[in-house]
Amino acid sequence: MKKLRLYLRLVRLVGVIALGTLFAATISLLERVVRHDLMGLRQRLTRWFMARLSAALPFRFTVQGELPREPMLWVSNHVSWTDIPLLGMLTPLSFLSKAEVRAWPVAGWLALKAGTLFIRRGSGDGNLLNEQLGRHLQQGRHLLIFPEGTTTDGKNVRTFHGRLLSSAIDSGVSLQPVAIRYRRAGAVDEIAPFIGDDDMLSHLLRLLSSDVADVEIQLLPPIASRDANRNELARRAQAAVSAALAGQPLIDDTLAVEDIAA
Repeated sequence: MKKLRLYLRLVRLVGVIALGTLFAATISLLERVVRHDLMGLRQRLTRWFMARLSAALPFRFTVQGELPREPMLWVSNHVSWTDIPLLGMLTPLSFLSKAEVRAWPVAGWLALKAGTLFIRRGSGDGNLLNEQLGRHLQQGRHLLIFPEGTTTDGKNVRTFHGRLLSSAIDSGVSLQPVAIRYRRAGAVDEIAPFIGDDDMLSHLLRLLSSDVADVEIQLLPPIASRDANRNELARRAQAAVSAALAGQPLIDDTLAVEDIAA
């Protein structure tokens, strides 16, 4: 029965990825024809794809808080690659990701076509990257980064680094802190975290073989960037996320999952 469940989930996941690949290829071809960047359309289709991808994963998710009505720089703790579809289903978003993801088969190409910006750790191009992020925000688009710089086991929040928050200050946009938590049988989920020497395929098979886990997403009050410096913003965002994760499990949802996946 466990193997049958794994195979059925794999089939569903492959179908969703195939559909996403078709959409991405179609948009790429259309952009070549019209010779115009269709980022807005790409983001909307990406949100639709992320909702279907999230539904294909063995999670029950609850969302608390209000979606921002204006473009913001989203900052979240980081537990797994699954954070991306689970947060990407909420609203049209672009992501900042480590450069290694670009080399992942299929997933890396899909991330590129979805408008993901890639950063190579230790490359020393912080100013250039902040300018790139700033242009994205100034065009009225949401952008999400993981300021911890790496994934964790979900038990604690690591230091939020402030060097990429200059883009929010320079663009005059607020931060949208997000806390994401994975729980299994009332405790911290030890299967969902993508850490250490995990490889994508092994982690995916382990995840799809597991029972359904709970994911709690909290959209916290925005933090204004005006008259703040990047390190102060990082400390405030980290404190807000840490406090949210230290609280009790969510009970009431202010966002309906059906509305998110529509």
